[in-house]
Amino acid sequence: QVELAEFGGGLVQAGDSLSLSCVFYGRSFSLYVMGWFRQAPGKERELVAAITPGSSTYEADSVKGRFTLSRDNAKSTVYLQMNSLKPEDTAIYYCAAQHMSTSTYDNWGQGTQVTVSS
Repeated sequence: QVELAEFGGGLVQAGDSLSLSCVFYGRSFSLYVMGWFRQAPGKERELVAAITPGSSTYEADSVKGRFTLSRDNAKSTVYLQMNSLKPEDTAIYYCAAQHMSTSTYDNWGQGTQVTVSS
């Protein structure tokens, strides 16, 4: 069984930086693709960034060059460093895990609020 816990959300001003972390509780973290999603009020949940077990990364065009995703397999933790934040980055950010043998994110955290004021 997998549980995910996000940390690091908060209220910042435009242009500031914020770091989110997601701790993976369970077995075989190194076999999971880890993703960060976000959902803004009235909008659908979207994939922000993802990282494979081999640390290949994907970032959405809207955050490319500003957000960086990394993982520490020894700590079963994935990090999302968010720089040059914009008001449109305001959302609930969710961590999710996808086992390499599947094609869906089956495990989700509770989410953490990120609010960027202008």
